[in-house]
Amino acid sequence: MLMLLGLLFTMVNRVMDRKKRIFFLSMYSVLFLYITADIVNQLSGHYVLSQVTLFLDSFFSSVIMPMLTWYMLFLQGMDWRKSPVFRTVFFLWSFYFVMLCVTQFTTVIYYYTPDNVYHRGPFYPLLLVSPVLIMFINLVYLIRKKDYLNRKQFTALLLCFLFPMTAMILQICFYGLYQIVFASALSVLVMLSFTVWDLMEQYIRQQEEIVKQRSQIMVLEMRPHFIFNTMTSIYYLCEQDAVKAQQVILDFTTYLRRNFDAVVKENMIPFSSELEHTKAYLAVEQVRFADKLFVEFDTPHIMFRIPPLTLQPIVENAVKHGIDPELDSLYITVQTRETENGSEIIVKNTGPGFKSSDNDEPHIALENIRKRLKMMCGGTLTISSGEESGTIVKILIPGE
Repeated sequence: MLMLLGLLFTMVNRVMDRKKRIFFLSMYSVLFLYITADIVNQLSGHYVLSQVTLFLDSFFSSVIMPMLTWYMLFLQGMDWRKSPVFRTVFFLWSFYFVMLCVTQFTTVIYYYTPDNVYHRGPFYPLLLVSPVLIMFINLVYLIRKKDYLNRKQFTALLLCFLFPMTAMILQICFYGLYQIVFASALSVLVMLSFTVWDLMEQYIRQQEEIVKQRSQIMVLEMRPHFIFNTMTSIYYLCEQDAVKAQQVILDFTTYLRRNFDAVVKENMIPFSSELEHTKAYLAVEQVRFADKLFVEFDTPHIMFRIPPLTLQPIVENAVKHGIDPELDSLYITVQTRETENGSEIIVKNTGPGFKSSDNDEPHIALENIRKRLKMMCGGTLTISSGEESGTIVKILIPGE
């Protein structure tokens, strides 16, 4: 049950590092085969089947040890291919495997009688020397290199090495005491518990980072002078064009409502909602810059979700840093399309542009958006220069 639970948990987990995911999928699969072979061996009534399943039982249990060595080196940031520890462990495991194969043709280590009775031979302890040495080497290396690991990683690996090693020593000393399966299951429970704990902490850190980013967005997006200028424009429009003033008030209200809604949103929102927010903002700005701002939307694909305050801040950056009385009119194009990898949003503008390495406000705003995209949906944001001038921002939202 523990093997299946660990396997299922790893398969459905989407935030685990790729190499960790491969390791846990492999380890739980090997452990499942190990436990299955042991169960069949216990229930078998024929000595040939018992001998085959005991061989598989012993083989799969031994594979776990070099896998744990690899994982320890991975967590410590070491290259296993250049590690003397891994080479030593692999040599000892190879010796164990050879001994296990030889055992199938002799009676000096263990054997089954035709009436399906298991017996140990005089050299049985020799078979378990290599696994005990591997665990001992892992344990010593773990303690020596503990500064390369955090406390949770060190504790989890320590218990995973101690439980099987203790079980193997007991099995050498006491005939009929078969503790390795129990110790392996206990090790898996420890590993699974610490993995879930680590992922929970990772999730909490991400949520805290999202809250922090949201507060930064609030500071960046709710610029007081934009509100004051908009209210002033509405004031003068009331005398000049009352109908237009009403429309600007409606657009400005939509913009404010979407801004406040986005701040409290914790999950992805429909792109159509973000698009409405962006259009409301641009409608207000076009009243202020009637002959300087031109916008075109080409958005046939809108059936996807996006982190709140993603598109609108990009467009606002373009307006804020692209409109200048001494420059030509600013043209902004917003496009969407569906690709093999997901949904793509492209925002082009003809403004002066900026270098992505500049440590200024537009770069900070886009970097905040990039971080939220990665945290919330695994999305990406890229910035490039236009053919002659301006900036092109591309956002990729991975498909579900």
